[in-house]
Amino acid sequence: MGRDRGTDAFDEMLEELARRRGEFRDLRYVPADFVARLKALGLYRVATPERFGGEPMPPAEFLRRIERISAVDGSTGWVASFGAQLVYLGALPLETQAELYAGGPDVVLAGGLFPVQEAVPTERGFRLNGRWKFASGCMAADIMVVGIPGDDATAGKPRGVLVSPDRLEIVQDWDVVGMQGTGSFDVVAKDVQVDREWSFIRGGTPVIDEPLYRYPAITYVAQSLSVVAAGVARAALDHAEEVGGGRAGITGAPALAERAYYRAGIAEAEATLRSARAYFYEAADESWQAVAAGGQVSDRQNAHMRLSAAHLARICSEVVHKVVSLSGTAAIHRGHRLQDLLGDAQVPQQHAFLGPAMYDAAGAVLMGRPPTVPAFR
Repeated sequence: MGRDRGTDAFDEMLEELARRRGEFRDLRYVPADFVARLKALGLYRVATPERFGGEPMPPAEFLRRIERISAVDGSTGWVASFGAQLVYLGALPLETQAELYAGGPDVVLAGGLFPVQEAVPTERGFRLNGRWKFASGCMAADIMVVGIPGDDATAGKPRGVLVSPDRLEIVQDWDVVGMQGTGSFDVVAKDVQVDREWSFIRGGTPVIDEPLYRYPAITYVAQSLSVVAAGVARAALDHAEEVGGGRAGITGAPALAERAYYRAGIAEAEATLRSARAYFYEAADESWQAVAAGGQVSDRQNAHMRLSAAHLARICSEVVHKVVSLSGTAAIHRGHRLQDLLGDAQVPQQHAFLGPAMYDAAGAVLMGRPPTVPAFR
């Protein structure tokens, strides 16, 4: 049996990505022509409501696609993962959503919610002035979001404000050792007026009644970022297993695969990654089954999703570090594939959604106590 057309197109995209990932690192962003390829594959309609032409995808299915992209290039996987972030916009008024999707369901969202910047209330909405960081994917965005403080109506949660990209200045200051191609530049607003109906509470109650919008939005975004690390770690292990048998040491020592410590270390890393990955997808599938059956994700299920996402990000970083430590002097050279992967692997675990505090918060919920961090679901 032949492969379906969608599978072929996805594989062709990955082949092009493998050829161009160096270009994206040099640019420091994924260019619009490649984002258009991701768009054509439907990755930016997976969280668009069905009523507006979207094709919502079970989270685990989307996450597996992001993982495959990330195994070729972590930066592109990170930018593609923002297809999940349209779930945030389910809290927008329906009329605003209808206008947002009037041109079609494929919408690329980017922006910087933090640090939240003060906004001056106006008769119709807000006047924005400020500078926001980490606007990943902003160079090819259809709509941008920036963060302003919450108020009495938001229960302390920040408010996101949608702005057309042409009304913001992009400051290309992304100079990092990991995820170099995400284009996570700063964005600046100068006296930008925005109507209130183009704002939403991040993690607020959605006005859309579809299964995906009963899946916790902040948790889904955390998962979509964590799974990038899984792709990066997979690439490191694939590299180790592929090259291990072919290179002898400069001292005349046996090829890596002939050394017991290398074989055992790579095998242990393989088992460690697969174990963390299995927990991650198990938690996602269990929660999706609950909402697909018409129910809700319980606090306990959400805690397992947040815990498994944070754990996966940490384990993936450890796996890549282990591969590098076992690989000898070849891996210390600038431009070596493992050096790129090492830098990329560091980034997801540093995200606020995936940091060490998530272990404490999840543990608290599993023991029947409130989460110890804000925005846990």
